[in-house]
Amino acid sequence: MKVLIIGGVAGGMSAATRMRRLSESAQIVVLERGAHVSFANCGLPYYVGGVIPKRESLLLQTPESLAARFRLDVRVRHEATAVDPVGRTVTVRELDSGREYVESFDELVLSTGASAVVARLPGVERALVLRDVTDVDRVVEAVGNARSAVVIGAGFIGVEMAENLVRRGISTTVIERGPQVLGPLDVEMAAPVAAEMRTHGIRLELGAEVSTIEADTVTLSDGSVVPADLVIMSIGVRPESGLAREAGLEIGSGAGVVVDDRLRTSMPHIYAVGDVVEKRDSVSGQSGLIPLANSANRQGRLVADVIAGLPAIDPPALGTAIVGVFGLTAAMTGWSEKRLRAAKRPFRVIHSHPLAHAGYYPDAAAMSLKLLVDPDTDQILGAQAVGADGVDKRIDVLATAMAGGIAASRLMDLELAYAPQFGSAKDAINMLGYMADNLRIGALRTIQWHELDEAISTGSHAVDVRTPEEFAAGSIPGARNIPLDELRARVEEIPAGPILVLCQVGQRGNSATRLLNQLGREAVNLDGGYRTWRAAGADRICR
Repeated sequence: MKVLIIGGVAGGMSAATRMRRLSESAQIVVLERGAHVSFANCGLPYYVGGVIPKRESLLLQTPESLAARFRLDVRVRHEATAVDPVGRTVTVRELDSGREYVESFDELVLSTGASAVVARLPGVERALVLRDVTDVDRVVEAVGNARSAVVIGAGFIGVEMAENLVRRGISTTVIERGPQVLGPLDVEMAAPVAAEMRTHGIRLELGAEVSTIEADTVTLSDGSVVPADLVIMSIGVRPESGLAREAGLEIGSGAGVVVDDRLRTSMPHIYAVGDVVEKRDSVSGQSGLIPLANSANRQGRLVADVIAGLPAIDPPALGTAIVGVFGLTAAMTGWSEKRLRAAKRPFRVIHSHPLAHAGYYPDAAAMSLKLLVDPDTDQILGAQAVGADGVDKRIDVLATAMAGGIAASRLMDLELAYAPQFGSAKDAINMLGYMADNLRIGALRTIQWHELDEAISTGSHAVDVRTPEEFAAGSIPGARNIPLDELRARVEEIPAGPILVLCQVGQRGNSATRLLNQLGREAVNLDGGYRTWRAAGADRICR
């Protein structure tokens, strides 16, 4: 059997090496258009910043090492230019010599990945992108002569690039046409990341667009000019599906190759994996683009199993992602609130601000967690986390719970590792389960930060149950301060009508709400408390 693989990075090389482990007799040929295979593309920004000091650390394998260990025929600088699905051949151009030849196959795997989107702007030829080792060589060379930089796009890669340019001592501006950094996150979860970036000297131009790129500046659509010895374009990627389209394979609405749950395309004996394919979403069940390295590697392994006749099925994708930003970590899995709202899907929101480990153990830092739950089925629809410590652990547990079909309220039953330096006896994940269960059984009613304005305008009385010192440091406009410990004695001070209770993070508000309800008052708790409202900039909205 001859297996031909087009693309030699994450998915393609995973497929090739797995195929060899399954079949010593198979002939395996890998065609890679670029000059390198099996490189660590997720590490590229950190090589720019000097965190990864050696370029060779990015090169995980070479054609020579792959030939020695796996007997793979890996050909770099070889571009597949056409696929004949009927004749089972691929036309190949050897880029260094210009020679063309035809390669046959029994089974073909397309792992052509995705390419960086480059906006059509005057002067855009000066902008650099970061997708492979050749790109990073260009960026590193340019960094050596730069004092100022502009990063266009504040997604995960754009934020990583900005951080690493600052590490190199370069004055950096990030320009994002959307209203926030890290667009996949909800606004209140992205706000601490923006604050951290500003703290480290990064200038953020949000809700802004570039109109022109000049020799050493960038001009925005409002006419303002930003210094830019270096310009990095990081506005997204698109599937490299042209080869598949020209071969007559079915292409989806997102321009990715359509595959089934065994990674088979619409043509027999042709498979596709990685960023070039449209993956099945775990929440909606529909297909979409989810360009992540871990899913590409997983699909590469799975497609080899399928070709070898094993009963492999590609699971739906959660879209789990994480990014480090100076002293913060931000992560997410599943859907965001804004995505659920846009899809008009019912959901319930839970915010919490637990400590990463036991409060009595030194250096216990707070994180922000957000859980999105189906109110009818108790299914976890998504989660987000931001904090200095413990974020990766919690988002991984929540992603695992989603994959395993664990209901939100059942998070309280998870037996998680505990010692004071790692967590709490009631872990942050368990606490989310308790909160989800309270909401599920109707023991608690909550209101979200963006619903405050309407609630107050329609007659709800805001009661802040924090201490006078906390209240004096800041509260929502018009709130009345009655500390929780005084609430029983002072409940008559609250006028008749619905009550909106708030505290710092929601925990005391929960106790106050339950007390007021048992005293015959109609009360709801501000989910996530004053900290969530403040992080979202809700004071500007309500005023």
